Amino acid sequence: MKLTKSVVDAAEPRDKQFTIWDDQLRGFGIYVQPTGGRSYFLDYRTEDGKRRRMVLGRHGDVTCEQARRKALEVIGGAVLKGEDPLQDRRTRRSSLTVAELCENYFEAADKGLVIGRAGRPKKASTIVMDRLIIGAHVLPLLGRTLVVDVTKTDLQKFVTSVTSGKTAKTKAEKSGNLRGRIRRSGGPGAASRVMQTFGSILGWAVSQGIIESNPAIGIKKPAGKKRERRLTPEEFKAFAEALNTAAKEPGQSWQPIAELRFLALTGCRLGEVEKLKWSEVDIGASIIHLSDSKTGASVRPLGKAARELIGTFPKTNGEFVFPAARLDDRPFAGMKRAYRKLFSAAGLDGVTPHVLRHSFASVGADLGFTDSTIGAMLGHAGSGVTSRYVHRLDSVLISAADKVAGEISRQMTPPADE
Repeated sequence: MKLTKSVVDAAEPRDKQFTIWDDQLRGFGIYVQPTGGRSYFLDYRTEDGKRRRMVLGRHGDVTCEQARRKALEVIGGAVLKGEDPLQDRRTRRSSLTVAELCENYFEAADKGLVIGRAGRPKKASTIVMDRLIIGAHVLPLLGRTLVVDVTKTDLQKFVTSVTSGKTAKTKAEKSGNLRGRIRRSGGPGAASRVMQTFGSILGWAVSQGIIESNPAIGIKKPAGKKRERRLTPEEFKAFAEALNTAAKEPGQSWQPIAELRFLALTGCRLGEVEKLKWSEVDIGASIIHLSDSKTGASVRPLGKAARELIGTFPKTNGEFVFPAARLDDRPFAGMKRAYRKLFSAAGLDGVTPHVLRHSFASVGADLGFTDSTIGAMLGHAGSGVTSRYVHRLDSVLISAADKVAGEISRQMTPPADE
């Protein structure tokens, strides 16, 4: 049969890899892996009779017709001339260093050709962070190594080096975004994150035919420290007192104080709140529908306490709920310094905005809500609350948000006799 998109999409994975041949172009086919991965290839013979198999690309990265045209170009060009295009490709690509591979990967990512979560191109912010991670840890240790020479042993030694702090630096560096600077750290958490990112790049190299297998598969990564910190009722009270005190200081911007209160009452991620737009807030429906988040488009319930808080925010002509101090068309960008100062004033060492998110979840658990309900309120991947429900949320979920936000607000509000 002739290979078409519908034929390829309809092919069900089996226990073992199998091949579907195209009956109109000799040597052209696609193999389907047990995992569901599909890759187009071309079989041909060199002038001296050797059989070659040239991978043309993964289904999804290239279309069936693009792969067919590429096969025709190979057959009609180099093969007829007695050349060996696969050997030429291997010779050229075997000279790629890790640094060159990473640069090629990021060039493809910048063009939207690298697929990330939920089948979407990687976000620009994710690409920026990936560049920083690779530049800080991978390039200094493996940058000059040829990609085809990278082994599992090399990668295991690399993990050990990052874990021991070999690539760590004490001085903060520019991050390339509004938050300013980033500190290059080592340790088990950094090693695990770096290997996850580098492993993705090596996986991309496999899909491009640069290497035959991913040496990062099976590498043992150290477990990072689990973030189990949560605020106690006493700490919520100290946190609120610090916010109230800061609000009375001359020249204090309202944005960081309001953002921190909003984070505490919603469990949102800092990045989601920093760029929150008025167009994403629906007070009447008790929701915010984020056009973009860590897990893609997401809908979150707004508890009554959070809705009342939004009603106190100054109204501006800009699109952002928390605008820059002097520019309504840009979001407030000074949160990192501000929250460190405010948490320190409250005596909350080691507390970050993520702790507020975890505290929201913990209060939800204290109130008896299930993990699935808490996950839906937080927008966790797999919770089932996505952009498909942008116009409404289950009343039970909104009621749950009312109770969690209400309890946190109660803990942040001092008794009337104080």
